[in-house]
Amino acid sequence: MDFKNSDTIPGPRTEDRLPHTAEAAVKIVIVGGFGVGKTTMVGSVSEIRPLTTEETMTQAGIGVDDNYGSASKTATTVAMDFGRISITDQLVLYLFGTPGQERFWFLWNGLFEGALGAVVLVDTRRLDVSFDVMGRLEERGVPFVVAVNTFPDAPRYPVAELRGALDLAEEIPILDCDVRRRASSRDVLLTLTRFLHSIAMKGPLG
Repeated sequence: MDFKNSDTIPGPRTEDRLPHTAEAAVKIVIVGGFGVGKTTMVGSVSEIRPLTTEETMTQAGIGVDDNYGSASKTATTVAMDFGRISITDQLVLYLFGTPGQERFWFLWNGLFEGALGAVVLVDTRRLDVSFDVMGRLEERGVPFVVAVNTFPDAPRYPVAELRGALDLAEEIPILDCDVRRRASSRDVLLTLTRFLHSIAMKGPLG
């Protein structure tokens, strides 16, 4: 191929290249039910242009996908979202957002492979969806933190009440976030890295 006369650009863009100071890269998955904000979170916090696999929602999903609380949503992730963020000069997180619709959950197993930890995004209007999500992580032994995405019309609950409703162990962090805001999403990821560090120091959760 004659690259001089081609529109193809070989290799990554300069701004997408891994920092030369990076010494460790960690795979993180962002999971949750349909419409909880996974794609938005990856997009808001990624330092590179995120890769998304969103497709327009069609009539085929009516009666199949539960879009309660997301009636205005017109596109959905069908494979994964991908982004990257440098937590420090040495530590880089690779972010993989999972599809939320249950009919695409068979893809989760592959996305979970090699993941060091996870963020479970929660919508308080649909807490019941979170149980299957957290159960899958527990089955695979993937540590996670819970981030409650603060939708404007969603009810607010004290952390202790949410912890009880979700049947979360005391050591699992739970915090509010606004996935549209980079700083808020970054705080969630920092909480996860601190949690993973504490696990490494103390050993696996019993």
